[in-house]
Amino acid sequence: MSRVKRGVIATKRRRKILKYTKGFRWGRKSKERAAKEALLHAWSHAFQGRKQKKRDYRALWNVRINAAARENGIKYSELVHKLKKADVKLDRKILADLARNEPRVFAKVLEKVK
Repeated sequence: MSRVKRGVIATKRRRKILKYTKGFRWGRKSKERAAKEALLHAWSHAFQGRKQKKRDYRALWNVRINAAARENGIKYSELVHKLKKADVKLDRKILADLARNEPRVFAKVLEKVK
C-alpha cells in the first residue's frame, strides 16, 4: 500500500481552528490544543448567552412597563391582566418602548384598558 502524507489536510484543520481563536488571550490563540479547549467553552457559552439575552431583555421590559404603569396609578400585574382581558395584542417589547419613548401613547393604552 502506498504512503499517504497528510500534511496538507492536517495543516488546513489546524489553521481553521486557529482562525476561530483569533483575538483570544495567551496561548489559546496560537497553540492547537489550548485553542480547541478554548473553543469548546466559548461556543457553549455563546449558545447559553443567546438564551440568557432573551431572559434579560424580557426582565428589562417588565421593569420599564412596571415603572411607567405605577406612574399612571396601576401595578404591573394588574396591567398585564387587564391587557389580556381587553384582548390588546401588544407584547412587552412594544409596551416597554411606548412607556419609554411615547409616554402619552402608553397612557392612552392604559385608559383603553381601564
